[in-house]
Parts: sequence; structure tokens; C-alpha cells
Amino acid sequence: MSLHEEANLTAPPPARRKLGLALLVIAAAQLMIVLDGTIVTVALPSIQNALRMAESDLNWVLTSYALAFGGLLLVGGRAGDLFGRRRLFRLGLVVFLLASLLGGLAGNGTVLIAARVLQGLGAAVVAPTALSLLATTFPAGPARDKALGVYGAMGGLGAVVGLLLGGALTEYLSWRWIMFVNIPFAIAVLLSTSVLVEGERERGGLDLPGAITATLGLGSLVFAINRAGQTGWSDGLALTFDAVAAVLLIIFVLIQRRGTTPMLPPTVLADRGRLGANLVMFLMGGGMLATFYFLTLYMQVIKGYAPMLTGLAYLPFAIGIGIGAGAVGPPMLARTSDRTVTMTGLLLAAVGMAWFSLLTPDQNALTVLLPAQLAAGIGLGLVTVAVTIAGVRGVADQDTGIASGLINTTQQIGGALGLAVLAAIATAAAQTQPTGTPAPDALTQGYTTGILAGGALYLAAVLVAALTLKRRTDQAA
Repeated sequence: MSLHEEANLTAPPPARRKLGLALLVIAAAQLMIVLDGTIVTVALPSIQNALRMAESDLNWVLTSYALAFGGLLLVGGRAGDLFGRRRLFRLGLVVFLLASLLGGLAGNGTVLIAARVLQGLGAAVVAPTALSLLATTFPAGPARDKALGVYGAMGGLGAVVGLLLGGALTEYLSWRWIMFVNIPFAIAVLLSTSVLVEGERERGGLDLPGAITATLGLGSLVFAINRAGQTGWSDGLALTFDAVAAVLLIIFVLIQRRGTTPMLPPTVLADRGRLGANLVMFLMGGGMLATFYFLTLYMQVIKGYAPMLTGLAYLPFAIGIGIGAGAVGPPMLARTSDRTVTMTGLLLAAVGMAWFSLLTPDQNALTVLLPAQLAAGIGLGLVTVAVTIAGVRGVADQDTGIASGLINTTQQIGGALGLAVLAAIATAAAQTQPTGTPAPDALTQGYTTGILAGGALYLAAVLVAALTLKRRTDQAA
């Protein structure tokens, strides 16, 4: 046999190479979208100093992305089904790319927050269409299972990469590079999208009014909470936006009940277990995003950690989530139930939050900061794997995409609302310290109070899980 013939036998067939490139494209897009949820976290103090943002406005850098992403994610996926998944995938990438350029060039906080909203809009299109393209590109069986595994891994890896990359870019270049870094990512993915298989388009309508009223209603509510945290709960502007939020959210509910193509089909949340899974994810998202926010401020403002060290200090959290979701969660689910695993994880996460409350300005990181992250991370990893499965169990085939998308939506929206509420609680706690309390002590007290309130959200989620999630006998049936 000649060397040429031997090379042809050992070379992968063109179809396999194409699938490999397709997987790389989809995984890169998912990684980019997920890491942008956390990449700005480590850079927040640098952004605040550079753009002279008030601390009360700083959380909008996180919240605006989560709100736009979560509020428009379901309609973004539906738009891909109707108008072409690959076409919408490309459009979402372009929006994300331009928004990242705008954010990197931002001269003030308002422009940066607007750019983050546009990034969330792009992400809300890219994320669900990427998953749909995975299903149309990879044949059912081992190839698709492998691709789904890689896609899922990008969710956990993205959060870690975001924290580490955010720290490195902020310290060694500039906080602006946490925006600019998305541009080569997006361009490379765009240039490679021809390997993705489009798939057939579906018929039907798009619930754009539902998406708009939900997103604007939630945004109004977050603004009202932030405003009340600064000026008091009787502030006229805060009350006005509370009323606007109530009206818009009532309209959203009416649209979902009476519309011909609702964003949320009633059958998806008709099951008590699926409803409970989404409520748990909503509460968990609120506590988790706020924890990242407070810990970043503690590490950089109080402890004086450099951005890179801050990113590295989050490794126990990432390791814990990996242990909970990958090593411990699946075997536990095989032996017990969604409810048991979820409640166990939430209680462990609440212990971690109580541990964080021991933080002081001169605290040794090895006694509180790092071990508490590991405990909370393992707990949250357990919860994530259990409620993700519970959120799609028993759903009709045609609604699987909506059910899985809804889990992501509730986590993003829970994060946005939870951060607004817990930031207001933290601000109030810091401001009510006795006169003469050193600033680091007052701020640390505010941060730990906010984290404890996040722990209360986890305990509320324990009650929700106990009342709604299925026992093992129910799951078997």
C-alpha cells in the first residue's frame, strides 16, 4: 500500500471534519455568550473609576445584560424557527459584535449600559438558534449526544473563563478589552457559519408584544427597586415605575392567556414539577448573580485585590459547581429524586452564604472566602443539574426547546431582579451603621447583609422545591 493510500484511509471523512468544525462554531458562540455574563464582574471597580459611575448605577452593567438576554431569549429562539435559524444566528452575532464595539468605546456609564442591553439582545438570538442549529446539523445518536455534551460544558466553562479572562484583560490591558475581545470571537464564528445546516422553517407567529411587555415591565421594576434603594420607598419616581411595571406585566399575562402564539404555551408550566423547577431557578439566579457582585466589590474595594487575583480567587466557586453538576449530581439523581438533590444543594448553598457573612475587612481568605465559595458552588451545581432535568421532564416534543429555554430565562431574570433587591438591601445596611464606623467595616457589613439576603432566597427555594418537585416514586411513574 502506498503512503498516499494509507493517508486516505486514516484521514477523517469530509463529513466528519465538517461536523467537527460545526461543533467548534457552535461551542465558540455559546462560550462567548455565557462568558459575557461574568466577564464584566471582575472589572466593575475599574469601570466605576474610569466612567465615574455612581455605585448605585454599577449593578446595571450586570442587570441590563441579564434582563435583555432573559426577556427576549424565548422570542429569539422562536424567530429562528420562523425566519431561518442560520440567518438569525448570523444576525445575532452581528448585533453582539457591534454592541461589544460600542461598549468598548463607551465614554460614560449610560452608553456602556445601552451597549450591554444590545449585547443581551444579540445573545437572546444567538443562544437558542445555536442550540437549534446543533440539532439540525448533527444526526441523532452519538454525534448529537457528544455535541450536546460539549454545548452544555460551555455553560459551566464560560462562567469560569469569563471571570479569569475579565481579570487578566482588566489588569494587563484595560477594562475596555472585556468588550473588544468579543469582536474577533464573533468575526471568526461568522466566517464559519456556512458549515451549519439550516433545517426546515416552521410556520406560525411571533409573540413580539409578549417579549416587549415582559422585558420593559421587568426593566421598570428593576429601576423602581434601584431608585427606592437610593431615595426611599416613598419616592415619587420609584412609585411611578412600580405602577408602570405592574401595568406592563399584567398586559403580558393577558397576552399569554389570550394570544394565538404565546411566548409561554400554557402546557409548559401546567405541570407542578416544571413550574417548581423554574421558580427554584429564578430564586437561585437572584442569589447567585448578587453574590458575584458583592464578592467582587469586597475583594477589590475592601481587600485591594488586583483584577487578575480576583478572577483567580473565584476558582473554588467554579470547581465547586463542576463537582456538584458533574461528579456528584448525576449519581445522586440516579439514586434519589429531583426534590432531594435540589433541596440538598440549596441547603448547602445557604450554608455557604452564611459562611460568607463572617467576612471582615481583615479576614484571611483561607478561613472564609475560599472555603465558603467551594461549599456554595457544590450546592449550586447540584441544584442546576436537578432543576434543568426537572424543567423539561414530561414536556411534549414540540415544546422541549421552549421548556429548556425557559429555565435559562428564569435564571437570567431572577438574577436581574435579585441583584436589584439585594443591592438595595446592602446599601441600606451600609448606610445605617453607627456614626464613626470605618468605611471598610460599613461597606463589608452591607455586602455580607446582601449575601445573607441571597441565602434567604435559597431557603425560600427549599420550600418551593419541597412543595412542587417530584419524589422518586412520582418520577418513576
